[in-house]
Amino acid sequence: MSATVSFSALAGLPEVAAGTDLAELIVDAARRAGRALGDDTIVVVAQKIVSKAEGRSLRLDSVTPSPRALELAGITGKDARLVELILSESSAVLRAVPNVLVVRHRLGWVMANAGIDRSNVPGSRSDECVLLLPLEPERSAARLRAGI
Repeated sequence: MSATVSFSALAGLPEVAAGTDLAELIVDAARRAGRALGDDTIVVVAQKIVSKAEGRSLRLDSVTPSPRALELAGITGKDARLVELILSESSAVLRAVPNVLVVRHRLGWVMANAGIDRSNVPGSRSDECVLLLPLEPERSAARLRAGI
């Protein structure tokens, strides 16, 4: 018995915003591409669009750094507002040295910057907007699977 695995990207997906129904977006894109999504289909979705759809974006100008964030910002050279968000998403700081802040995320994962993403985030000044990881990724995945 031979198994075949193939990968293909879905073209034509629009910019995802808070409240976007990702399942509907994926099903529509697959339909337009002539791709059937069945029980044997594995759909891979980037965390970034899940965070966008779930409204997990924040503007840094809405964040007030705590004394601990200011201290760690001095050590790491990072924006103190970003450090405050990292602390709010984390259960422990594991390493803080210049340009590096490694934490244990509230979900238990060890990662840099609590997975907070500053790249390509829509906003009036994208360097002032960040995306946090989904609140409950397993629930997000289950909801997406059910919708597809």
